[in-house]
Amino acid sequence: MALYKDDRYLLKSAVPVFDELHRPGDDAPRSGIYRCEGCRKEVASNQGEPLPPQNHHQHDESLGDILWRLVVSADHDPK
Repeated sequence: MALYKDDRYLLKSAVPVFDELHRPGDDAPRSGIYRCEGCRKEVASNQGEPLPPQNHHQHDESLGDILWRLVVSADHDPK
């Protein structure tokens, strides 16, 4: 699980992009931290670059397919 120390730097959001699941190799819709739905491994990915491929990591078949969910989005254009 992603950790943080100071909540002044994070905002809670209900943006639908956090509900989307992405397959290995899909382009990341936003820069940030992605979590595997099955084994909970987390990775950082940049917007527009491919998410880790299928062979990036393996988990037990009982955990289902490797699917990535955005859990923390990085804002490159704060206002």
